[in-house]
Amino acid sequence: MANKIGVYLDKSNIGGGLDIEALADGLRKKWGELLGVVKVVPVLAESVEEVSKDIAEQDLDGVLLCGASPRVDADLYRFPPHNGQAIQVGHVNLREQCVLCFPTSSDNSFPPSMLEQMARDYLNMGVVRLQKTGVSEPAIVRGVRRILVIGGGWTGLHSALQAAKSGYEVVLVEKSGRYGGAVNNIPVASPLSPPWTDKQPSNLQDLIDEVLANNKITAHLNSTVARLEGEPGEFRAHIQCGEKALDYEIGAVILASGWTPLDPKYLAPMGLGKSPAIVHAGQFAKMLVEGTVNARRIAFVLDTTLAEKAFAASANKSDDKVAKDETAGENAESDGENMDAPFVKEDLESIRHLQYSNVVNSVGMLRQANIICDRTNDATQAFIIYKNMAIPGILERFYRKMQNRLGIMMTRADVTSISDRGDRVVVSCENTLLGMDFDLDVDLVVLPCGIVPTTALDLTINLAYRQGPDFPDLTLFDGFADSNYICFPYETRRTGVYAAGCVRQPMTMDGCMEDAAGAVLKAIQCIEAGDHGVSVAPRSGDKSYPMFNFVRCTQCKRCTEECPFGALDDDEKGTPKPNPSRCRRCGTCFGGCPERVISFADYSIDQISSMIREVAVPKDFKKEGPRILILACENDAYPALDMAGLRGKSWSPYCRIIPVRCLGSVNAIWVADAMSKGYDGVLLLGCKYGDDYQCHFVKGSEICSRRADNIADTLKKMVMEPERVEQMEVAIDEYDSVPDRINDFVARITAIGPNPFKSM
Repeated sequence: MANKIGVYLDKSNIGGGLDIEALADGLRKKWGELLGVVKVVPVLAESVEEVSKDIAEQDLDGVLLCGASPRVDADLYRFPPHNGQAIQVGHVNLREQCVLCFPTSSDNSFPPSMLEQMARDYLNMGVVRLQKTGVSEPAIVRGVRRILVIGGGWTGLHSALQAAKSGYEVVLVEKSGRYGGAVNNIPVASPLSPPWTDKQPSNLQDLIDEVLANNKITAHLNSTVARLEGEPGEFRAHIQCGEKALDYEIGAVILASGWTPLDPKYLAPMGLGKSPAIVHAGQFAKMLVEGTVNARRIAFVLDTTLAEKAFAASANKSDDKVAKDETAGENAESDGENMDAPFVKEDLESIRHLQYSNVVNSVGMLRQANIICDRTNDATQAFIIYKNMAIPGILERFYRKMQNRLGIMMTRADVTSISDRGDRVVVSCENTLLGMDFDLDVDLVVLPCGIVPTTALDLTINLAYRQGPDFPDLTLFDGFADSNYICFPYETRRTGVYAAGCVRQPMTMDGCMEDAAGAVLKAIQCIEAGDHGVSVAPRSGDKSYPMFNFVRCTQCKRCTEECPFGALDDDEKGTPKPNPSRCRRCGTCFGGCPERVISFADYSIDQISSMIREVAVPKDFKKEGPRILILACENDAYPALDMAGLRGKSWSPYCRIIPVRCLGSVNAIWVADAMSKGYDGVLLLGCKYGDDYQCHFVKGSEICSRRADNIADTLKKMVMEPERVEQMEVAIDEYDSVPDRINDFVARITAIGPNPFKSM
């Protein structure tokens, strides 16, 4: 805890909107001896040496920097320990979320004194926050310099090799009896290197030989991960090799278990399985390897609308049947036809893998058409019929060359039917680029191959976690193991396990090579983080971790059940058992703890409650307006507010903003404290959740929304309207709209009227 704080007000960043000297005097009078020094400095970035001098002369153990957002140049203000004690550094955002966001239009009704009051509140909140901030001793684990790679395909082989070249030992586990995976059927690949215009040999055997020759790599065929226990930095992997069991100490895991083709039934409406002249791209790849392609006219069909419409129609028909039966009062469970209804929804979700795989199929079909034309000296005619031709990045060069390739014809079209006529297959096309509808007679039709990650079908990694042996909620991502495509690629819902290649998302071979390198870097970062006792993304480098007062713990298991990353196990009595290096430091555990026995040294229930109480809440609602507490997620909502302020957007000065690590960390006691203090409303600004979730901690906003009933109960006990508390979803790019949404909430609170606790 900071017992002697130096406060520095950055005149250059605050600007001329505030009487800074008056604010400094107010701080001295209120906090007295707690503040060793209060200074107004011309430019904070140029005053680091002066601050360091004050730390030494005044024996400061805390520094409060008041000016720009803490998101700006925070790395400039790190000070070495003094007298063996760490220096706590805090920030007060007087620029983006005070001066710049204050309404300045000529017709506004807010006097300058309101801006001064905002600044005083934020300064007092900053002081008490620093006063309640402690220092965490890092929870160091051994950081075993060995990486487990699950999957010996193209991605896994590259991952193993990259990790070994980085100086780490590798254990490579392949489930089958052969390395290489799907690339065994791709001896000639799409472009893998400059100039990105021609197909290239995959040289798979050379890659396998290099991996097996590396003395840092221990490889196992016909093997599975029977059990993975422990935490990042010091996992223990139990490998089952036939009848032989092996144990390894592991620092981190790369999941590169690859993919499997989508069940052929999903392409049955396009003729797959009904005719030997209709195959999918994976089957055609094997035919190329075996040399069994005898067709001279081949249609490569990238439009899967036929299949999608067929399953959608089936779903509608099933729904209509169920509705009809319910109307007639029949027992739907006794009707055998209705037993298919639950599977229709599953089918509609699974068929999306065809859409996800469009990029891979687009590039793959260009490559396959190119290969067959080369083999027959352009005697074969290849027709590529697409709905959406999706070519990633620099592979556009390959696409352009194929457009001019003799023997290849491409057109956009709607494929309305594919029918086997015995001596030929007819592909009916409408709305073509040629400006005409036509029936295309061919010898062979190649359909897209849906890429389904192995994690959607099998238990690829058997975790010894209380929350279960596999990755949770994978149905949300149709089985793909990546936990957040937008912000943190390679991350999974289990810290220390990083997904790469097609188990993460469908990608081409060059993308898998890049993915392998990226996942290795994340695995190394994880091992090094554990070795230094700090967290991994998104709070990279954070030394804090949750501490438990087990004396008061009631073993309710909310913390263990709600943790998004499985950081907590149970001991034999049901008491939470922390695994610090699994923890991402989001605070979801203490947000749900009814007994408030969990805290971080630098982020706690008491800290935020103390900040809430430091705001001067006026008694006169009509004259001085309401007071609104905003708890804003530090990852999306808080940056969005910063950007809004920088762009001249304003919101009501009745609001006071406190950043939180995640809405999952919001405890109902904060709402109760705010209402007891006299706040008129509480607004929770967090990331989007649901199918298009944006939460950096995966499900923090969702958990917060589920806790709304607890908050509503708290308000009812206080005889207050539940409408005084509202949760809003804010993406980081919604900075233009969030001020208006805040003002709308303030207007609703104003209409409700004052908090009855104001009169007490």
